[in-house]
Amino acid sequence: MTATTTVRTAARVVDAVKVYGSGDTGVRALDGVSVDFPAGRFTAIMGPSGSGKSTLMHCAAGLDSLTSGAAYIGGTDLGSLDDRRLTLLRRDRVGFVFQAFNLVPTLTVAENITLPLDLAGGGGDREWVDALVDVVGLRDRLHHRPTELSGGQQQRVAVARAFAGQPDVVFADEPTGNLDSRSGEEVLGLLGRAARQTSRTVVMVTHDPVAAAHADEVVFLADGRLVDRMESPTADKVLDRMKAFEVTPRTEGPS
Repeated sequence: MTATTTVRTAARVVDAVKVYGSGDTGVRALDGVSVDFPAGRFTAIMGPSGSGKSTLMHCAAGLDSLTSGAAYIGGTDLGSLDDRRLTLLRRDRVGFVFQAFNLVPTLTVAENITLPLDLAGGGGDREWVDALVDVVGLRDRLHHRPTELSGGQQQRVAVARAFAGQPDVVFADEPTGNLDSRSGEEVLGLLGRAARQTSRTVVMVTHDPVAAAHADEVVFLADGRLVDRMESPTADKVLDRMKAFEVTPRTEGPS
C-alpha cells in the first residue's frame, strides 16, 4: 500500500464569481474559479491583461468580496466574517506586498518591519523577526529610513514586514513592478526563500514570465476562468503558454 500525504491548503476559492456593475453593463471578472494554494509553496498567478488575476488575489485575500462562491484562509470562510473579524483575520493571518512599497517614510527599517505587530498591540515573536532580518539581508540597514534605501532594499523591507506576523499566507501583487531587473531578481529570490525557509505560503500576481519562473507553480487565468496549472515553471515554458492564449479585448474591473 502506498502512503498518501495530505497537503494543507493555506488559501482557496471555490466557484468564485465576481461581477462588476450590473445588467447589460456588468462584467464577469471571475467566472466560476476554483483553485487552492498549498501551504509552504510559492504560487504565481498569470494571465493576459483583463484575465482576472488581480481580482482573484484580492478576493482570496479578503480585500474584495465575491459576488458568489466562497474564499477561505485555512478553514475560515471569509464570507462568514463581519467587517471587524475580517479586518482582524487580515491583520493576524495574511501578509501583503504590493508594487508600491508602502513604507512609512518617518520610520526606520526596523520600525517599518514591526509596524503591523506594534499596531496590533503586541510585540510578536521577536526571535522570528530577528531571523527575518537576516533572511532579507537588512541587518546593516535597520536604523536607516526608506529614503536612504534603494528600491530593491525598500521592497525587501516590505517583504520582511509582510512575514513579521507569521501569517498563513503572503499575497504579492506585481512586487517587482517598480524595480530594475537585478533588484527584481533579488526580491523574487527572497520571496521563494522566505516561503521555503519559514514554511509560509506566497501567492504572487505577475505578468512577467521570468518572475513566474521563480515560483513552484503557475496558475493561469483567461477570461476570468482557470485554464491551466504548471509545476516547476521555466521562463520559456511560461512564455510559450502565454503565447497560446487568444487575447481578445475585454473591458472589466481590476485585472
